[in-house]
Amino acid sequence: MPSTPSPTPLRWSDLPHPVVAGLVSVIVNYGGTFILVFQAAQVAGLSAAQTASWVWSVSIGVGVTGLLLSWRSREPIITAWSTPAAAFLVTALATTPYPQAIAAYLVSAAAFVVLGLSGWFERLIRLIPPGVAAGLLAGILLPFGIKALGGLSVDPTLAGLLIVAYVLLKRITARYAVVGILALGLAFLLAQNRVDLSGLALRFAAPVFTPPEFTLNALLSVALPLFLITLTGQYMPGMLVLRNDGFKSRADPIVGATGLGSLLMAPFGSHAFNLAAITAAICTGREAHEDPSKRWIAGIAAGLFYVLVGVFGVTLAAAFMALPATFITTLAGLALLGTIGASLAGALADARTREASLITFLAAAANISLFGIGGAFWGLVIGLAAHAALHGHWPGRPARTALADKAARP
Repeated sequence: MPSTPSPTPLRWSDLPHPVVAGLVSVIVNYGGTFILVFQAAQVAGLSAAQTASWVWSVSIGVGVTGLLLSWRSREPIITAWSTPAAAFLVTALATTPYPQAIAAYLVSAAAFVVLGLSGWFERLIRLIPPGVAAGLLAGILLPFGIKALGGLSVDPTLAGLLIVAYVLLKRITARYAVVGILALGLAFLLAQNRVDLSGLALRFAAPVFTPPEFTLNALLSVALPLFLITLTGQYMPGMLVLRNDGFKSRADPIVGATGLGSLLMAPFGSHAFNLAAITAAICTGREAHEDPSKRWIAGIAAGLFYVLVGVFGVTLAAAFMALPATFITTLAGLALLGTIGASLAGALADARTREASLITFLAAAANISLFGIGGAFWGLVIGLAAHAALHGHWPGRPARTALADKAARP
């Protein structure tokens, strides 16, 4: 695992790459997954004001926590709303009254505050072998790399333009490859009149307070699944992204801070925000900056962009969602190529743990879904089980011979 070097003085020339990385991560988040929030709001029968409040609360909460955590740690702490939780709510809100759902959000957020204060999550993360962590990350990100090239069958002109431009820019000026394809892609879409922004008008969002209604049913059917889905699908892979790129921030303060932020924003509609995983990888790798000590700027930039979207509520979120899906998936996949390659290299570097890491990679890439829990969790479970079976001991516990066990007894 690489180590983060001592920071060097910040210069103006250090800003473009991490700022663009932060912008790309925000575009990918809103353009790729935010539709789930609108679907859940529609299922719940929320008014336009309540929906705008949900956008306001989750965007402001994500932006402020990510900005403050990145500033304090001088590491790219990228936060986001819980995408798997939003997908879960599309179904859950059909049968759960909205005030009860708000109460469930509060309970889940409070549980994360307690988890952050306990120190348990940090100890759990330390037990995961580096090869298994790298394999898990590579498996989670692999579908995005595949979709980058898969766009050729959906929109060959747009996807082909971005891929060719990326390869050429990598050859000519690798540092500006992602910046270049973002600018080129947006220019191409505007020239082709493929982004219709005529109906958009900037309007400020206003928070709408919803009094919570605590019930046992909401606690068991919404709060508990929300907590487990966010923990396994967001926090765990998110911390492994940071560790894989050599950053040392402790997990517990991040969990506690985002849990507290979720607790404060829940009465206004925010379901959960947390450490990002996929979009974080855009900001923590070499594409954001060659010098790891400068990548924290991407966290600041992403936070500011999130706050900007939150201030204008649904308007800017809808603008990002107006971008073609092929543009979003191709941009994300190309921006993540470096991280996918580095993760694969890390997973396969040690011959002793290579097979367990490879199993982890394949299990995570398979995106197994069982009992309502997503692929990141099952990929990790299968990888750790494979590591234990192949090495005769659980990760974090050294293998011991029978003689050593006997000698250890009093």
